[in-house]
Amino acid sequence: HVQLVESGGGSVQAGGSLRLSCAAPGYRYDTYCMGWFRQAPGKAREGIAVIDSDGDTAYAESMKDRFTISVDNAKNTLYLQMNSLKPEDTAMYYCAAAAGYVPISLMLASVPFGFWGRGTQVTVS
Repeated sequence: HVQLVESGGGSVQAGGSLRLSCAAPGYRYDTYCMGWFRQAPGKAREGIAVIDSDGDTAYAESMKDRFTISVDNAKNTLYLQMNSLKPEDTAMYYCAAAAGYVPISLMLASVPFGFWGRGTQVTVS
């Protein structure tokens, strides 16, 4: 049973930083793909950053200079370091995982990801 549990969200002032974590104790695939998505009220869910077991990453263009995705395989934990936060970054942030390989061209799309966490709220004022 795959369970994804996000943590690390909160309220921060513009220009501040947060580090999100996603614990995935039941997610064990030799070939994996995990990522972060977000959804603001009234807006569509958007991909932020994704990483796979080959170390390939994909970032949303608007966030690649401020956000960094990483994974600790020993801890089965995914991270998202967010710097220089802006009010427009306010959203619910979700961790997602796919059951295997995801083509780079689809990494920022939500469709390939079958496992989702419940989200952690990030509010930037």
